[in-house]
Amino acid sequence: MIEQLASADALLVVDVQNDFCRGGALPVAEGDQVVAVLNRWIEQAERTGATIVMTRDWHPPNHCSFTDQGGPWPVHCVAGTPGAAYHSDLRIPQRAIYMDKARDPDRESYSGFDGTGLAQRLRLAEVERVWVGGLALDYCVKATVLDALAEGFEVHLILPATRPVNIHPEDGHKALDEMQQAGATIERNSP
Repeated sequence: MIEQLASADALLVVDVQNDFCRGGALPVAEGDQVVAVLNRWIEQAERTGATIVMTRDWHPPNHCSFTDQGGPWPVHCVAGTPGAAYHSDLRIPQRAIYMDKARDPDRESYSGFDGTGLAQRLRLAEVERVWVGGLALDYCVKATVLDALAEGFEVHLILPATRPVNIHPEDGHKALDEMQQAGATIERNSP
């Protein structure tokens, strides 16, 4: 049986942006496949009154994570560009809370909690549990899950709603192990 979202829950949709999907600057294999799964979770969150949070990379053009600045990644998700936009099939509710991250050119930031004020927003909304999906499992999703746990939230990772980059073949599995060991519940089914 799949657990239902409640009004004291938050759904965190992490970085489902064009540059991380097919045809983007930094595509995650099968990244597009998370959209339909997340849309079902978004619909459930709207029905139950759960808080909905949409995070996105919103980089300046000279961000330190880019290879031309000495970082590991190609230029991606530059603020205001089509690559930084959410996937066109992702259902974006009007009442969603938007969190832009990694805006400081000199600081890498994978987590939706890092420098965004998200933990405070969730506490103000009296959120107790967070459900997380998006891209990519072994980077921004993992960092967001670990920070949510560190902030004291009960955390559920929606496995069908995420995909890994897998720079190394086992990165996704290692990320799952790390999140589970830190206290996250791995949800393997989806509505």
